[in-house]
Amino acid sequence: MFILKRQDVEITSVQHPKSGQSVPVLKYQGQTFRLISVFNANQAEEARSFWRDLTDNRGKACVLLEEPDRYSVWGKVRLEQISGDSGGDEVSVAASTAFTQASLLLLQAVYFDVEDLLGTRQASAFEKEISKVFQQWNFPQAIAPNEVEDLLQQDPLEGGKVPPWQEHHLNTLLQELYRIGKDYFGNSNFAGRAVDSLEDLPDGDRTQFINWMNQSPLGKLWTTA
Repeated sequence: MFILKRQDVEITSVQHPKSGQSVPVLKYQGQTFRLISVFNANQAEEARSFWRDLTDNRGKACVLLEEPDRYSVWGKVRLEQISGDSGGDEVSVAASTAFTQASLLLLQAVYFDVEDLLGTRQASAFEKEISKVFQQWNFPQAIAPNEVEDLLQQDPLEGGKVPPWQEHHLNTLLQELYRIGKDYFGNSNFAGRAVDSLEDLPDGDRTQFINWMNQSPLGKLWTTA
């Protein structure tokens, strides 16, 4: 739909009526958009590919915001749909519990792989690096050291804490997790091993999660690695 610069738009936030979380909102020429996914500054190609897929192939009304330190994709929505929680949004933002659980399984699989193959010192460095990601992108319930440790250690399928993340959090986590994993292992073989951990999910949840990843550049990173 549009490729915009930061000076072209106004970015504010509204409070979600059920979760109480702040929902980022972008306003442009009287239209309202909310955040779908965030990409780092070196992911311009992935960001544009994701934006084009949503607009050209899936018929979504989206904008691509180009900033010096990141790219972000926003989906059109009526403001009253957010405040009224009508469920009629053009692009879903709240991540399902199953998708968050799946993302945590991938995170833990890479973390344990680092620990098993590279040692506890590298695992500690990995924990610090993923903590920086959580802090940089303001992940709910993932900032304090004990929160990060719980996310890395507690089984999300067996009563472990499942944070109230949104889809843009999952997109950011999985993009950054792949980047970090490739830095540690020097290749993408770790991704295939991590995806095996999704076998612990119910079949329906696993299929839906993989289909969701395949609708974005994440599919090229994880499911075809």
